[in-house]
Amino acid sequence: MLFTYIISGFGVGLLVGMTGVGGGSLMTPLLTLLFGINPSVAVGTDLAFASITKTAGTFTHRLRGTVRWDIVKLLCIGALPAAVATALALKQFGALDAGIGQIIRYSIAGSVLLTVVALLFKGKMLAWLNAHPEKHLQGRSLSAATIVAGLVLGTLVTVSSIGAGAIGATLLVMLYPRLSAAEVAGTDIAYAVPLTAIAAFGHWWLGSINWELLAMLLIGSVPGITLGSWMARAVPERVLRALLAMTLTAVAAKLIY
Repeated sequence: MLFTYIISGFGVGLLVGMTGVGGGSLMTPLLTLLFGINPSVAVGTDLAFASITKTAGTFTHRLRGTVRWDIVKLLCIGALPAAVATALALKQFGALDAGIGQIIRYSIAGSVLLTVVALLFKGKMLAWLNAHPEKHLQGRSLSAATIVAGLVLGTLVTVSSIGAGAIGATLLVMLYPRLSAAEVAGTDIAYAVPLTAIAAFGHWWLGSINWELLAMLLIGSVPGITLGSWMARAVPERVLRALLAMTLTAVAAKLIY
């Protein structure tokens, strides 16, 4: 079984490296559906996994100067309190309770479907925004919208471990269409580090992290994401994203039914 976890970590790392989609969209449903792991434990373990891997990514983007720290600050103002409040709510209602586990399962499915929407329509949304510059938010309205986006993401990530990748990047593109692709990626990863760390700490407090599973996933994912990053150059992005969108849609349907 431990070897199977390593292989799963490698497979998810490979797909993340090839597509850039957050690992939570793939890892959490995999743990829940394939291995039958309690949804709360799957979420908590994946959050710990994400906080470790995203920390390394943030250092790289910081060295390259591709992190907009002013945007990171606004996102964190909304996301971090939301993560704490959500963890407290899970504690109150019982994160390992079967009924709450079912709710978390449905929230994972919803987050996966949001990821599919982000994958398929981000380009069209960006094109529309570029064609209508008068629709761009400015000043206080932009700051307020960024904080609200952080609040939504903080809640979503703590409940389902999904949202800090494709969904977060799509929201950044919508709010800040003039950011370069590298700045979107760097900013998205940077704000996700404290968010996933706090959310993971909350799940550790709830007792919903499997540390042995986490170690096995990390052993597999590091070489997987490295190889996937190299393979991404050889496979058309449109093909990869279409295949991933179909896979995630099937996963969401399985989680619901």
